[in-house]
Amino acid sequence: MSQFQINPDFIIEDETALRGLFEPTHTLAALKSLYHLDQHARDFITRAPFLCIGTQNAEGRADVSPRGDPAGFVRMLDDRTLAIPDRPGNNRLDTLANILATPSVGLLFLIPGFDETLRINGRALLSIDPAILEPMAVNGRTPKLAIVVQVAEVFIHCAKALRRSRLWDPAALQDRKAMPSLMQMLLDQTGKAAEEPMDKVDAGLEEEYRRTMY
Repeated sequence: MSQFQINPDFIIEDETALRGLFEPTHTLAALKSLYHLDQHARDFITRAPFLCIGTQNAEGRADVSPRGDPAGFVRMLDDRTLAIPDRPGNNRLDTLANILATPSVGLLFLIPGFDETLRINGRALLSIDPAILEPMAVNGRTPKLAIVVQVAEVFIHCAKALRRSRLWDPAALQDRKAMPSLMQMLLDQTGKAAEEPMDKVDAGLEEEYRRTMY
């Protein structure tokens, strides 16, 4: 695919030009930001089994990472502080290294069946405090560390994006077999060849999931 050339005449470069494209926001949208976890935010977090966390490194390169566990996996230490367990992964540590470089983070909480989402912005740190980690053990396995977020802004996001995407609509589900397996895609992207039949490679990944989820 040839590289697309962006026309500089149509680039928005300042906030005045940006806001000139849109009508002013309505009063509720302007006022909805809170600076602590109210009861609605706490209820939302208690029900959420999934979130995305946005971070950036020292050079400003952005990254978004998914985090998931049984509903309520994020601990609310007080009305301004959250703790997110770090479960076993691929050990790239992108999110964790970014937090060390740039503590500002954004969180997006999702609840299956809810079209609204909860957004939280704040500053993060990495903690290995047993008092934080031990209550987050699953199957007898305690996380090595937790991402502790000091809340700066909290607000509920409207349903438009999830309704447009039909994210929870069973009729919109796609057949996973329409694309290759994860291992096949990784082999293709890295130029590696499978050392055994792909069904065994894929089964090996499923076995790894079983052994290392926690």
